[in-house]
Amino acid sequence: MKLNSLHILLTYQCNYECDHCFVWGSPKQSGIFTLSQLEDVFQQAMATPQIREFYFEGGETFIYYPILVQAVKRANELGFATGIVTNGYWATSIEDARAWIRPLIKAGLNRLEISCDPFHGSPAELAEIHPGVIAAKRLGLRACTIAIDPPIGYRDPAAAKPGTSLTGGGVMFRGRAADKLTDGLPRQPWESFTACPYEDLGNPSRIHLDPFGYLHLCQGVVMGNLWERPLSQILADYNAKTHPVVGALIAGGPAQLIHQFGVDHKPDYVDACHLCYRAREALRPEFPHILAPDQMYGVA
Repeated sequence: MKLNSLHILLTYQCNYECDHCFVWGSPKQSGIFTLSQLEDVFQQAMATPQIREFYFEGGETFIYYPILVQAVKRANELGFATGIVTNGYWATSIEDARAWIRPLIKAGLNRLEISCDPFHGSPAELAEIHPGVIAAKRLGLRACTIAIDPPIGYRDPAAAKPGTSLTGGGVMFRGRAADKLTDGLPRQPWESFTACPYEDLGNPSRIHLDPFGYLHLCQGVVMGNLWERPLSQILADYNAKTHPVVGALIAGGPAQLIHQFGVDHKPDYVDACHLCYRAREALRPEFPHILAPDQMYGVA
């Protein structure tokens, strides 16, 4: 397995509730790592030499800022590279952003990525002058903005130019996006989605770990639970072809979930994620420990 990076979902909570979010982040979400749990994860990663990097994501990582700083510090002490993904709500000015970033640099942070797009309340033109990125770079930290292009006509379909169809932009239609963003978008027959276009499910280079111990190959598709079995054992035992959900996806993409399990379905979907997510929703009672947790499916 080419796995070299663990992406920690530090919390499912977020101060935003973005329409595109595939982990259903919101102020109402539950789930937060404790320092003792993080230490357990770090020690297990130490016993897995292929893991060389930790990324801290959410939800919104900066909501639990003291835990975030300590997590970066400890990972750095143990020799791991570190990165953070954030919505940048705290970067209200360059001066203020510097105050937030300095302790993270001191803790050993290697990289900062800040979401900057209309979903996160930021105009696209801010990407080049984002206060958080400017502050980070002036302090010598590698930093950049990341963006999800919303569908054309997002929030105001009437604003799309006459004759222009709504398109999906950079959104992957899973999680909240499957509920909030698919209306009016072009669709394709469900039989056409015969591969997963985004994830190397058979040989992932990174996996996500949430506060409940679930290791996600893709958000909501679990390979094991770290609180139940050691990481090294989960990785050693993982066989994509015999995994009941991943095996089907590798064999024939989301359409194979329909064929193999007889899932009720609509005639067409916006993209492969849209079909996959809807099929997984229907299959959760059959695979409750694989298609988990509730937070990933908006029912927590």
